[in-house]
Amino acid sequence: MRRMFFQLAPAIILICFAILVFSLSLRAQSDVAKTYKTNCVLCHAADGSGSTASGKAMKAKDLKSPEVQGKSDAELAEFITQGKGKMPAFGKKLKPEDIKQLVAYTRDMAAKK
Repeated sequence: MRRMFFQLAPAIILICFAILVFSLSLRAQSDVAKTYKTNCVLCHAADGSGSTASGKAMKAKDLKSPEVQGKSDAELAEFITQGKGKMPAFGKKLKPEDIKQLVAYTRDMAAKK
């Protein structure tokens, strides 16, 4: 019995670790989706198109467009942090890690286009 436990222990530890990493990954994905929904959807729409009434009024960019996707991650992070044109700054409201995740989320939107 003891011998069997020691043989199975590494596999059990590996499975537990995999479950932990997977659950943290899902949580991070849902956190960025929640951040986007809370701060960006009003103007950029759920699909990033900017097709909401507010987005049209403010001429919000389509986040999937070549114009936006052609920007570097640093430029997109700067737009989110400092704002640009009619877009408000979110640097005081969001953590740098949240902004980094929003940039990645924006890239993912274009990939799903």
